[in-house]
Amino acid sequence: MAIGERIRFIRNLRGMTQKYLGTLVGFPEKTADIRMAQYEAGKRTPKKNLTRALAYALDVSPLALSVPDIDTELGFMHTLFAIEDIYGLKIEKIDGEICLRLDRKRQPLTSSLRSRFNAWQKEAEKYRNGEISKEDYDHWRYTYPEVEAQRTRDALDAIRIARAGESQ
Repeated sequence: MAIGERIRFIRNLRGMTQKYLGTLVGFPEKTADIRMAQYEAGKRTPKKNLTRALAYALDVSPLALSVPDIDTELGFMHTLFAIEDIYGLKIEKIDGEICLRLDRKRQPLTSSLRSRFNAWQKEAEKYRNGEISKEDYDHWRYTYPEVEAQRTRDALDAIRIARAGESQ
């Protein structure tokens, strides 16, 4: 989720109008809603000081608005928070272990996303079971989704070849 979408999401969560939020961060009342609409639509990107002011006005961390840097623990946490907002990620404790899961009941979790997760789970399981190497698993992850599309093409080609052999 881009910064503008995060601003809109949290502003709506707080029950604020664009005009109200814009005036809180110092825009003139006459243009506050227009300026906020530009940021929320991604037509403008707030500089660091405005991001801090928006975060303060919305009572959130600036990291909650920014596109997270997953190379830091805090950025990774805010990425997970965004996934919670968008896809219904749940954090639970199962048998004393912290577990993350996606809520089945959430509408945005489409059947295509579910099938993507299933494909990932199958590849991860193959790796854990020693059926594929770390290099094969990494290749799958770093070339996804192209690798899955190629597998589908290969499977369809094999079916066509088999059918062509049967008809001869």
